Amino acid sequence: MIPNVDPDTIVFLNGDYMRLADAKVSVLDRGFIFGDGIYDVVPAYKGKPFRIDEHLGRLERSLKLIDLKVDYTRQDWEKLVMDMLARVGRGQDCMVYLHVTRGPAKRDHAFPAQSTPTIFCMVTPFERPTVAREKGLSAIGVQDLRWLMCHIKSISLLGNVLARQQAVEAGVDEVIQFRDGFMTEGSSTNIWVVKDGVLLAPPRNHLILEGVRYRLLEDLAAKAGIPFEARPIAQAEVDTADELMLSSATKEVLPIVQYNGKPVGTGQPGPVYQALRAGYDEVLAKHEG
Repeated sequence: MIPNVDPDTIVFLNGDYMRLADAKVSVLDRGFIFGDGIYDVVPAYKGKPFRIDEHLGRLERSLKLIDLKVDYTRQDWEKLVMDMLARVGRGQDCMVYLHVTRGPAKRDHAFPAQSTPTIFCMVTPFERPTVAREKGLSAIGVQDLRWLMCHIKSISLLGNVLARQQAVEAGVDEVIQFRDGFMTEGSSTNIWVVKDGVLLAPPRNHLILEGVRYRLLEDLAAKAGIPFEARPIAQAEVDTADELMLSSATKEVLPIVQYNGKPVGTGQPGPVYQALRAGYDEVLAKHEG
């Protein structure tokens, strides 16, 4: 029995729908042995997937980048997501978790000559952020110790896990990571900086996972008339930011009002965040309607 997990939840595993408690994979699965796999998370509001094309596009790109061949078309992935939402989502706010590994094989670092990918999918309810969007979050800066292919949405997440644990042990909500003096991202979020009314984000490269909300916030900024720049952001710029924000599939966009124990700007959610938040809510209202 796993705490806080319903064993009777229906999941998908390799073509079959079954109880979570009955879902089993080989201990020689390369996902278990090597972390050799890809995942993505599609948020759904009232059971309706949000920006599914962007999420599945990123899933397919990541699979291609690690040469993991899966006999699934875009339509197959969409059908799987919709089937799981119909079985489990039931019109609620939830996230669809897709997980693909290279499958079971003899333990050897090189790709096996033959293997059958493991495909797993589950749905988990989530609550939209409420208090955090008004009060804001806290964060600390840490060194980015992860590998150099962060643009791949890999199931090998030990670096992210260790970063997240630093936040937990420091009693804050998130970390902001730095590599060679420049900001990368959070443990599981993209980070945004505001200085003199300009919205800043790190460039899209191999040092960050380009969240689906990255392009969404860029679009929202353009609609709100907020200048946007994607460029390297020095640690000193984060230290003196007027506003800090984070974004992710389930956290949407949230303000960071305390950083390294000090207030960010006024210590309250700032005007750029408020404008982006309003735009985000408008997009979601249209999506749900």
